[in-house]
Amino acid sequence: MNNGTNKTIDPRCLGEKPPLAIDIIVNLDIFGMVLYGILTFMAALSMLLYLEECVYIYKKVPSNKKSVIIWVNGAAPVIGTMSCVGMWIPRATMFTDMTSACYFAIVVFKFLIMMVEEVGGDEAFLRRAGKHKLKISTGPCCCCCLCLPHVDITRRTLFLLKLGSLQFAVLKTVFTILSIVLWTNGSFDLTNLKITGAAIWINPFVGILTITALWPVAILFMHLRTTLRTLKIIPKYAMYQLVLVLSQLQSAIINILAMNGTIACALPFSGPARGYMMSQQLLILEMFIITLVTRLLYRRPYDPLPEEKDENCENTKMVAVAESA
Repeated sequence: MNNGTNKTIDPRCLGEKPPLAIDIIVNLDIFGMVLYGILTFMAALSMLLYLEECVYIYKKVPSNKKSVIIWVNGAAPVIGTMSCVGMWIPRATMFTDMTSACYFAIVVFKFLIMMVEEVGGDEAFLRRAGKHKLKISTGPCCCCCLCLPHVDITRRTLFLLKLGSLQFAVLKTVFTILSIVLWTNGSFDLTNLKITGAAIWINPFVGILTITALWPVAILFMHLRTTLRTLKIIPKYAMYQLVLVLSQLQSAIINILAMNGTIACALPFSGPARGYMMSQQLLILEMFIITLVTRLLYRRPYDPLPEEKDENCENTKMVAVAESA
């Protein structure tokens, strides 16, 4: 017999699938309409600003930098737009998240290429940096391994740095396609963390690939941050890192809390579905702000980097390392 303290749980709170788009529209109140309207406007404005900036870059930027700058600039608008789609169509969240992750995997590689191109390309980079050494004891892999030797900067070293980031762009896309194929077969489920599930094997491996790809970018940034200081490379790198943290780490934390039942049900959303929804809404707002900041950083004249006047003016830290070695 039920007593007065017992509560009836709505069956929709126990559902595994997110609601349909029409269910969200029907259940929106005034606050929900305003919230969805504002967030949709932010996502649309982010994409419009990005497209306008693409036109500016196409007209004003040297040909060797056009592609990489457009790719790097598109990280926040693309993720914000995909989050908007996932907000309106919750059952597409897995696909929108995968699309955003694949795009950012390419951005990681393109950011490394952008730093090399800002110096003047491969030949100019090797000519400038050939007399220095690379410090490889940097995050996210080896920040605690201070005993690692410094590496000579050669054409082979540059190739390995590029390869380290390129593998993530390629393999992330491959594993995304594999995940979708397994999902159609019922073998891939993000909420299934059992040892027999595919997600528990694929996701950690992708995490290792991510860390491996971020390492070459960090190594090159630590070497060129003084040389490219006038080109605002430090705030650009900070925005790149912020997109990474918000789109990957923040979303993962919210989704874990949702799957553990920490986030309560709010009809028509179950607890996990509400967690995914909160993650999408936060990303739209955050990516809109990052879009505005990156617009200020990248919409500028792109003059060639001045040739270094002497051996000590490019990067004093790396010169000191080379001399001490």
